[in-house]
Amino acid sequence: MTPKIISIETIYQGWAKFSRAMIQTGGKPFKREIEDHGRAVVVLPYDPERRVAVLVRLLRAPVLLAAGEDSLLEAPAGLIDNDDPADAARREVMEEAGVRIAELEHIATVWTMPGISTERMDYYLAAFSQGDRIGTGGGVAAENEDITVEEHSLTDLWSSARRGQLSDLKTLTLVFALKDRHPELFD
Repeated sequence: MTPKIISIETIYQGWAKFSRAMIQTGGKPFKREIEDHGRAVVVLPYDPERRVAVLVRLLRAPVLLAAGEDSLLEAPAGLIDNDDPADAARREVMEEAGVRIAELEHIATVWTMPGISTERMDYYLAAFSQGDRIGTGGGVAAENEDITVEEHSLTDLWSSARRGQLSDLKTLTLVFALKDRHPELFD
C-alpha cells in the first residue's frame, strides 16, 4: 500500500505550526507530529579578493535550552515567505549582514530535518566585494534578532570546519561547498 495521510490536526499555530498526522501504510495507522514554518534560505557571503566570509552571531533559543550557549555563529539565513528563494537570500544577507549580493551560486535545496519538519532550505554561496558592505546588518529589530556581524578568514573557517568547531550544520555545509567549488580561495 502506498503511504498516505488519513487525517491531520493542528495542535499549535504560532511562528511555527505543529500538526499531528495519522498515517496509513500497510499495517496499523500511526501518528507523527510535524513542525512547519515554511521554506528557508541560507547564504555564505564571501569576498574572494580579501578571502573572508561574513557570518552572523545570534541567539538561538533551542541552542540555549539544549547546550546553554547564548549565541551561535552561522551563515545568514531566513524564511522565504512568499519570495523567490534567490530574492529571499539577497534580502536576508542585507538584513542580517549588511551586504549587497548580486550573483548567487545555488548549491542545493535540502530537507533540513525530515524526521520532524517540513522545512526545505536553499543553500547558496555569494561572492561580494568590499564595496558591497553597504549596511550595518544586525537583523530586523521587530524580530528581536540582535545579530552581531563578523568577518572570518576563509583559512580560519576551513580550519574550524576540519577541527569540528563549526557547530551550525548550514554553515559547515557551505564552508565545505566553498572549499570544493573554489579551492583556489584557500591557497
